[in-house]
Amino acid sequence: MASRSLGLHVARKQDAARSGAVERRNLLTVCRFSVKTLLDRSCLDTIDDSSPEFTNFVSILEQILSHRLKGQTTWFGYETHRSFWDYVKAACSKVSPSCIHSIESMENVRSSRAKGRAWIRLVLMEKRLSEYISSALRDFKTTRRWYEDGAIMLGEEAGLLADTLIGLNTIDFSFCLKGEGLNGSCPAVIDYTPYLKSIQRENSISSDEELRTLGSSGSENTTPEKMAASTAEAILTEQSSWVCRCKLLEQKYRMALEQKCYLEEMVRLREAQLSQVIPQNKALQQRLTDTHLSHTLEKEQLEYIVLELQDQLIVLKNHDLRSRQELTAHLTNQWPSPSAMDTNAVVLDTMLYRNRVGQWEEYDTPSLIGLCGSLQSVASNKSLASQKSSECLASPTTEMTSPDLTPS
Repeated sequence: MASRSLGLHVARKQDAARSGAVERRNLLTVCRFSVKTLLDRSCLDTIDDSSPEFTNFVSILEQILSHRLKGQTTWFGYETHRSFWDYVKAACSKVSPSCIHSIESMENVRSSRAKGRAWIRLVLMEKRLSEYISSALRDFKTTRRWYEDGAIMLGEEAGLLADTLIGLNTIDFSFCLKGEGLNGSCPAVIDYTPYLKSIQRENSISSDEELRTLGSSGSENTTPEKMAASTAEAILTEQSSWVCRCKLLEQKYRMALEQKCYLEEMVRLREAQLSQVIPQNKALQQRLTDTHLSHTLEKEQLEYIVLELQDQLIVLKNHDLRSRQELTAHLTNQWPSPSAMDTNAVVLDTMLYRNRVGQWEEYDTPSLIGLCGSLQSVASNKSLASQKSSECLASPTTEMTSPDLTPS
């Protein structure tokens, strides 16, 4: 019993894997057919929102980008549906310049699905859809976080998708980002009928006619005239089918020739622009080299000037220090000491006192003259104070008795 349940489980897993692989292959094949039909239509008419080929292509691309996209888990454990626009915002944030901010700031586009559809139209007009898809695929961590196992964006087929979308860069799209095509409430539905019709028209026309002929011949009486008529009708039908095929091949050839001429003209234009840009690039590189060399020389000169100024500053500081020391020593030597000033003041007071009294002694004259001469060049507040005090002592109203200054 256990082995039977295990076998059923393995069979279910195999069926799921097979169905997933078939679904991925079908979507990528239909996408490739859709790109081809867009290229064929672009040679005859302008591609806009009213083109059924473009509507079908957008539906296919939405299905591919939404294939096995993980939902968002809420606080209550429920999983809500997500749009591929949320993945594009996260995975294509490193693309520069990016149109994501412009899509987010659009006032008439509010839902995530509508923003995703506006993004597809805008990048198609910018011819950068393949660039965005390639950038999103390179960010494998973000892609792995947003998609479940078995998704197209996680498989090897995703690289083929980016290569297929490169062909859309040759088409000039024209869209209105305020139209009804941005309605987020309408689901993306793929119409497989055009691709089935094209396969039948190219490969099964003759077989269908043969089936009709066989059916008609079996239901009616076979006579030689009827058989000849049916054979002629079959031949004419086959000839008309071959004529239709030739016309179709001729149309394809003309479209391919027009595309070839357009691409050759673009190549010539790019070569002319490149031939103009190369000399400018060389001139700019030479200017950059010259500017770098001049800046290096100026930097070396400024460094030498800074070192020289630092040396001069050190010399000036040393000279200033020596000048200060010499000035301090000179002033110290010129200015008398306080003890000498006190002695000279006492001697001067004694001289003034004896001169007024009239008792000048001869043995004191030589020493006093020298002291008076030395005191003439010194302006001291203390000597002036002593002079005033001596005048007070010499006045007739004042009586002083000093045992040291009395005449012998």
